[in-house]
Amino acid sequence: MAAPASRQGCARVPPLAGGRFPTRALAHRDPVVPAGRPACQGRGQGGEEAPCFPGVAYAQSLVGECCPRLTFLKLSGCHGVTADALVMLAKACCQLHSLDLQHSMVESTAVVSFLEEAGSRMRKLWLTYSSQTTAILGALLGSCCPQLQVLEVSTGINRNSIPLQLPVEALQKGCPQLQVLRLLNLMWLPKPPGRGVAPGPGFPSLEELCLASSTCNFVSNEVLGRLLHGSPNLRLLDLRGCARITPAGLQDLPCRELEQLHLGLYGTSDRLTLAKEGSPFLTQKWCHTLRELDLSGQGFSEKDLEQALAAFLSTPGGSHPALCSLNLRGTRVTPSTVSSVISGCPGLLYLNLESCRCLPRGLKRAYRGLEEVQWCLEQLLTSPSPS
Repeated sequence: MAAPASRQGCARVPPLAGGRFPTRALAHRDPVVPAGRPACQGRGQGGEEAPCFPGVAYAQSLVGECCPRLTFLKLSGCHGVTADALVMLAKACCQLHSLDLQHSMVESTAVVSFLEEAGSRMRKLWLTYSSQTTAILGALLGSCCPQLQVLEVSTGINRNSIPLQLPVEALQKGCPQLQVLRLLNLMWLPKPPGRGVAPGPGFPSLEELCLASSTCNFVSNEVLGRLLHGSPNLRLLDLRGCARITPAGLQDLPCRELEQLHLGLYGTSDRLTLAKEGSPFLTQKWCHTLRELDLSGQGFSEKDLEQALAAFLSTPGGSHPALCSLNLRGTRVTPSTVSSVISGCPGLLYLNLESCRCLPRGLKRAYRGLEEVQWCLEQLLTSPSPS
């Protein structure tokens, strides 16, 4: 929970009777059980039994009374939060617009009740996926939070084996102001739009889309197009682990000012066929704006990578490229290509060349900072070609 100081919108929370209760405990962990009060048991968000502390309701009532200008509420890791308590906070804190429920055990009915009360002013929402996430997303699809700008759904420690089915077009209609959408390490399926259904309105304000996953997922060119066909202002696109996405699919996106593109593949199955061509489509489209590029684990050929990275050597107007971070780990990039991109990108501050099979031994590592990157260039210019 943010802003413990009164001048930032929240008065100092007094200690619980009979024990110490620092203000920061409200924001970072469950309230300490007061001495002499046994803990009861309650059912958590995922259906499992979780401890319910009698001090929770009291602490929330204090917040409602002492922090009327509260804007951000973090309940990460909290148990035993009731619908009445959340609704009370929504009514008492009229400026509350951000809610973090990651790794918490709060009933979906309590969250839905909170959103029904405070949804019209909600700007940011963080969730951990469980069997009850569908009910919360249902409230969002019903235009409960029309001003929502940030939505993040991630997996917890115990990964849920049931995929989340996401109606892309319904989310676009329910949250038209979304600027950041993160579905992190999540097994999800886009709900089919149906035959003859017109494309959704898109996310016209979207600036960041993160679909990163450490496991195989179902994100395809078609799915990406449905998500981003109306997002010309996208700045960050994180598709790590999305092995079904191809350069041709990315080339068709409407965004022209992309600054960060992450396409790294980590722990990908050897049986998966990776594209060997197409990387120049990406750099030719965004070489004038890209600051960070991650192609680690991709299967592009030596010649393809040479053509792709050459795009940074001829930026419009003769200006220096914006590229400052380049991850080529596990690719077939050659020494001459690396030398050219370092020479042509004077602002390059991070370069990852780990496991690059075409490079000389001793240079296959990550370089951080201008001095290390320039040292790499010197070694490449003086080292013999690998046998």
